[in-house]
Amino acid sequence: MKQQTDFFEFAAKVGLTKHLGGVSATEALIELCHIGKGKNVLDVGCGVGVTPCYIAKRYACRVIGVDISERMIERSEERVRKTKLTDLVELRVADAQDLPFENNFFDVVITESVTSFPKDKQKAIGEYVRVTKPGGYVGLNESIWRKVPPPPEVVAWASQDIGANVQPLTSDAWVELLQSAGLKKITSQTFVVNSRREARGILRRYGLGGMMRVLWRMRILYAKSPAYRTFVKRVRQTGLAPDNLDQYFGYGIFVGQK
Repeated sequence: MKQQTDFFEFAAKVGLTKHLGGVSATEALIELCHIGKGKNVLDVGCGVGVTPCYIAKRYACRVIGVDISERMIERSEERVRKTKLTDLVELRVADAQDLPFENNFFDVVITESVTSFPKDKQKAIGEYVRVTKPGGYVGLNESIWRKVPPPPEVVAWASQDIGANVQPLTSDAWVELLQSAGLKKITSQTFVVNSRREARGILRRYGLGGMMRVLWRMRILYAKSPAYRTFVKRVRQTGLAPDNLDQYFGYGIFVGQK
């Protein structure tokens, strides 16, 4: 688990978290989950707070973001203050598999590149459903295996790009988990990964100024932290996306109604 811990600790320190599909995938998730003004939304695994702030600012709705990492929540709080959204966005440290909310509390629960990590995915999705109101929506944007078994070079690339110990499923398996949790009217959309498009998506997500701050933090961390230099070396050794990536790896948007 040390490699995974390093991955997310470093991401929090430099202020950069991402998910496949970028802002376009977030917008598709918002539309399918019918997020709009006045909705009460939970973002599980909110990272550095980009999605909660985006939703609150654009749709004028109440958003609670939770993340298992205290450092991520600290970064999220910085973003909320900077964007002056403290009246709309609330943040808490919490585990996706044990959410600190009462039953039937939210209109919508979303996750982006989060549920691929817990071993007990069914328990996590069960928690999403538990805290969602009857008639509300649960929406996931998660990595998928388009074909199994994936070759070692694809597994290695996914681990360094999405996070060590990531455990994608096939799209059918994700749908089955939502069905087993009691959701209905399930929508499933799958996409291939294009590394250049993903890079452009990160720039759109953070903006030029935001990316400059991230790169500056990376530079400082690289100079000060031997552990980070070792981590960067591991990433570089993995190299560019393998030529067969789109055959095996992708992401999917999965939405169901309670």
